[in-house]
Amino acid sequence: MRVRRVVTTRAGGRSVAPYDSFNLGDHVGDDPAAVAANQQRLAGELGLPGDHIIWMEQVHGRTTAVVAQPRTEPLEATDAVVATGPGLAVAVRVADCVPILLSDADAGVVAAVHAGRVGARVGVLPAALEAMRQAGARVAHTEALLGPAVCGECYEVPAAMQADVEAHLPGSATKTRKGTPGLDLRAGLWRQLAAAGVAKVGVDPRCTVEDRTLFSHRRDGTTGRLAALTWLEPDS
Repeated sequence: MRVRRVVTTRAGGRSVAPYDSFNLGDHVGDDPAAVAANQQRLAGELGLPGDHIIWMEQVHGRTTAVVAQPRTEPLEATDAVVATGPGLAVAVRVADCVPILLSDADAGVVAAVHAGRVGARVGVLPAALEAMRQAGARVAHTEALLGPAVCGECYEVPAAMQADVEAHLPGSATKTRKGTPGLDLRAGLWRQLAAAGVAKVGVDPRCTVEDRTLFSHRRDGTTGRLAALTWLEPDS
């Protein structure tokens, strides 16, 4: 099977400022009708029925769900979702946190992971990899994409917080552009994936704070959410 991956931007939707315009987050105060229209357009552009996009009600934890059927409602209190079989797109919504897309095409298993500071610290990524393994995926055949997120040069945190995250996610501590303590979650997550034996890791280098075509909570406060999605298609 063929792996498909998509990361959205702010452009092309119905939402008005400060959610302008392709906001896919239904939990940030935007007009529900606009969000629904944006989600419907996304499904149409991807050529998928709306109930074949699996959304999560993300809570910065490590709970992982496994789905094998379409569904219309987001998975409650979930930060990683694994899907088996073709045609089910798993989606993660972010505005600075790291979206992680995982796939083992041979096994027919994909996953989407929401890894912010808290989720990355408590091990949401290892939990997702274990759920994939239990669904039949093999870590040595798994590929990963770390999507756009706040970069280490922009992510300033207190020194104690930096040390705490580094202790749980080695490789994430860095310095910001100002020379203050910072976090590069993608660097720590990349190291975690490599240590687990994931076959191939790609990184979308865009910083959500620096790139104004993307949503950023740290930059704008009240704002929308972009989505990163992955699914499998049968080979043509």
